[in-house]
Amino acid sequence: MDLLTPGHIILVLVGALLIFGPKRLPDIGKSLGKGIREFKGALNHIADDEPATPPAPPAQAPVPPAATPQAPVMPTPASPPQGPVDAPPPPQA
Repeated sequence: MDLLTPGHIILVLVGALLIFGPKRLPDIGKSLGKGIREFKGALNHIADDEPATPPAPPAQAPVPPAATPQAPVMPTPASPPQGPVDAPPPPQA
């Protein structure tokens, strides 16, 4: 179902005329138009404020991966064997 049919637009305009009255509708339209103009102007200023992107640097030859030193791999210490989690602690002497 299309929301912008002529029947719907007329219904909205008649409702606005009944709610606001014929004296206030021109003022509402003027302030709405002014707000839209200011919004568009603000969008244009945002686009003007963004700095231009710098040109891309020239392509360089890739550095071979062997040129970077590798850190030695350290073995991890073995953990002592543990008993079951639910076991009570051993008796002390």
